[in-house]
Amino acid sequence: MIALRSDLKVVLAAQPVDFRKSVHTLSALVSEALRANPYCGDVFVFRSKRMDRVKLLAWDGSGMVQVTKWLHEGGFTWPPIRDGVVHLSATQLAMLLDGLEWTRISPKPVKQPAVVG
Repeated sequence: MIALRSDLKVVLAAQPVDFRKSVHTLSALVSEALRANPYCGDVFVFRSKRMDRVKLLAWDGSGMVQVTKWLHEGGFTWPPIRDGVVHLSATQLAMLLDGLEWTRISPKPVKQPAVVG
């Protein structure tokens, strides 16, 4: 299970992937193309060409978790196709998975308090 905690790091692959890829192939893609450690506990999100499917990949401490979601109608909101990655908050990931316009939401910066008490 992937817990959507506030400190969760979510990495979105900007390029679509072949949805026949297995957990092992997606893990290699995280390592090679995204230059990240697939076993670090971050969530890696991949999209299909048609934008109606997403795959999530995450290490939960005891094994690799792969989640696939298909929308019955419509498509997921996705940034333009380009090389690289996009980083999301846990809230934006939840909105993405619900099929909502997560790109319209940007978290307000919160200053760390300088004084205790």
